[in-house]
Amino acid sequence: MEQESKWIRDIQRGGSRPAAERLVERYYDEIYVFVYRQTGQKEDAMDLTQSIFLAVLRALPSYDSKKAAFRTWLYRIAANKVIDARRQSRPVTAPLEEIELPVPEDFVSRIHDRELLERIEGYVSGVSPSLQAVFRLRLYGERSFEEIAAALGQSEPAVKSQYYRLLGRIREEFDPDG
Repeated sequence: MEQESKWIRDIQRGGSRPAAERLVERYYDEIYVFVYRQTGQKEDAMDLTQSIFLAVLRALPSYDSKKAAFRTWLYRIAANKVIDARRQSRPVTAPLEEIELPVPEDFVSRIHDRELLERIEGYVSGVSPSLQAVFRLRLYGERSFEEIAAALGQSEPAVKSQYYRLLGRIREEFDPDG
């Protein structure tokens, strides 16, 4: 962490290329996995990961460690870039009706089925970007609700409510046993 802070300072103060390379190397694999889980395509994931790090490095001068941990800030940018990429590749549909249902845990585990995931991705791409970010950070980024709340500047209860409400809507739409 201390080394990471030094890299960030070096980049912010003097645009240090070696520091930027080290910072990208530190997080590249983690962000690539986060993106790949959502795209399912190696080339798309590589392109999007590169785009994420370019955006991070461009925005780094405005990064404030007092507002969020670097990792949290990085995931916020990554989630937004994935949302933007999905928006460009698929038409946006109308916002979904608010439905609140209990969500059994066995359904959550079935989301990892790739075919079902593709259909769910199309559905999720039609919800608001902030709701997509909650879903993506939780499911693909495996972030805690606390981390998601910090990344998105929302309260933890609000993030939990949004996530479980969306899972309820997804379950209603895609669970054949529901």
